[in-house]
Amino acid sequence: MKKEIGLYPIVDSSDWLEKLLPLGVKTIQLRIKDKQAVKLENEIKRSVLLANQYQANLFINDYWELAIRYKAYGVHLGQEDLDTADIAKIRNAGLYFGISTHSDTEIARACEFNPSYIAFGPIFPTTSKVMPHSAQGIAELKRIRHKLINYPLVAIGGINLERLPDILAAHVDGVALISAITQAEDPIAITKILMANIQKLS
Repeated sequence: MKKEIGLYPIVDSSDWLEKLLPLGVKTIQLRIKDKQAVKLENEIKRSVLLANQYQANLFINDYWELAIRYKAYGVHLGQEDLDTADIAKIRNAGLYFGISTHSDTEIARACEFNPSYIAFGPIFPTTSKVMPHSAQGIAELKRIRHKLINYPLVAIGGINLERLPDILAAHVDGVALISAITQAEDPIAITKILMANIQKLS
């Protein structure tokens, strides 16, 4: 996949893709937790159709078998997913895949799988999910950037518009955001501003 990922929203429904993709978002992740099987499958199916319509790269979080079935662009895997996911099957299906990391040990493990990108965080404290890992900070992000010269690097965790310049100064390839978009008073407006700033400063 291309090295420049740019703004990388992480959303929990296909309705969000319908809102954000027309704005020009080109990389997006669908992360659904605890949905009933039929509803989950329908959401993934609809999200893939929307991504194809807008020529966007859709990563499905966790559900790699459904991502393969409905021909998503890629999958995103957590560390625990690496124990159960069939990486060979994902590769053979032509899907790209990213891996979450929170430490040097996890980064080393991720590199063994030669992923399409590596996500590192949380850079700042986050309320989007319960995190057993403390905030990494900008200095650590820059260190990881120098270490991972061969992989696209995605920063995640507590990032918002105010913190964006510091993130971009670390020369990351992608900026993943959740609540800064999904909990914003005007998600459409903030997405446009975030995209403009990433394009301007990257």
